[in-house]
Amino acid sequence: MNFLKELEWRGMLHDIMPDTDTLLDKEMVTAYVGIDPTADSLHIGHLVSLMMLKHLQLAGHKPIVVLGGATGMVGDPSGKSKERNLLDEKTLRHNENNIKTQIDKFLDFSNNKKNKAEVFNNYDWTKNLTFLEFVRDIGKHLTVNYMMAKDSVKKRLRQNSSGEGMSFTEFSYQLLQGYDFLYLYKNHNCKLQMGGSDQWGNITTGTELIRRKTGGEAFAVTCPLITKADGGKFGKTEQGNIWLDPTKTSPYKFYQFWLNTSDEDAKKYIKIFTVLSINEINDIIKQHDREPHRRILQQKLAEEITILVHSKESLEKSIQASSILFGKSTSDALEKIDEETFLSVFEGVPMYDIDAEIIKQGADIFELLCNKTNIFSSKGELRRLIKGNGLSINKEKFQYPKTKISNTFLINGKYILIQKGKKQNYIIRTTG
Repeated sequence: MNFLKELEWRGMLHDIMPDTDTLLDKEMVTAYVGIDPTADSLHIGHLVSLMMLKHLQLAGHKPIVVLGGATGMVGDPSGKSKERNLLDEKTLRHNENNIKTQIDKFLDFSNNKKNKAEVFNNYDWTKNLTFLEFVRDIGKHLTVNYMMAKDSVKKRLRQNSSGEGMSFTEFSYQLLQGYDFLYLYKNHNCKLQMGGSDQWGNITTGTELIRRKTGGEAFAVTCPLITKADGGKFGKTEQGNIWLDPTKTSPYKFYQFWLNTSDEDAKKYIKIFTVLSINEINDIIKQHDREPHRRILQQKLAEEITILVHSKESLEKSIQASSILFGKSTSDALEKIDEETFLSVFEGVPMYDIDAEIIKQGADIFELLCNKTNIFSSKGELRRLIKGNGLSINKEKFQYPKTKISNTFLINGKYILIQKGKKQNYIIRTTG
């Protein structure tokens, strides 16, 4: 597998330094991407960098992830209009540990592999570096003119032309990132840095620093920034980021995000966010184009990436959950999903709290749905719906109004799903 050609057909190649292809052809290359651990989870905006490393390793090269414990304390100005909040070491270490667990699903860290993946924290090689050492050994090799010419700096200064300006802390970020590349070059034979196209300036600062400090040669590859066909920001929803941490974004919501992508975006994303071959992808796209209403493309994309980020079990639960909301599922399907998935499926559905003792003793259906809750405005309305076969409880038609609603009706020991007709859902939650 040719790494650069793989990136190219997948639409993941933006800028490349001359002779990078020659280097990759002649030896096993160690390459890295940097991730600032500014949160305790990665989000899907980080997936492109991880997929670049995954393809790199599959091509026989060695991937490194550098978590920016040091640079994360500074804040990268690239693509930003405001300075980031600076984080303390305790928070950064917590974030680092969580992120390492997520990276483990993408890369092979097996000790018996010559090109096994590694994760480092740049705080570990910068924490004992004094300011005087840094300006003497690093700062003197790059001029202010060189640093000011970077697009990330010029753009940041233009955005703050009102006078707020750019702090020295932010301005020094590219030096710190350049120092990371120099450190990895000298200590781990790392000759290639990769990242998003907005990182080109920071990455080439590193290649220049390596050239001036050691006389050696280092290389750079960037991928395009991912966009949506409608111009919206990739990975953002009304609720915010789509996180890889299942406690922040449930696997069901994660699955639904990919399932709901447009045809145009799905054709692009399936190349970027899966390891399916070009032939497999072309076949899926052809099937999809023949029967677009079946959304075969979106389903395959959602399945592949949910398994990669979460697990096959999470995928199966997400599919079951989707059938509950959109398909003809039964009460058995409801019983199989966990509480978190159940709440994700019915997020935003009106919920009524009822004392658990009322259900335990057995509640009259009319008392429960008309008086204890206002799901029905009158007993007559409820009676007519039952008679017309329009009331469902936990996905089962309810036709026996004298039946008491007891603990046997509870989903996850706590919830009852009420449906008026086909589309109106309500949840009763027991408390106490």
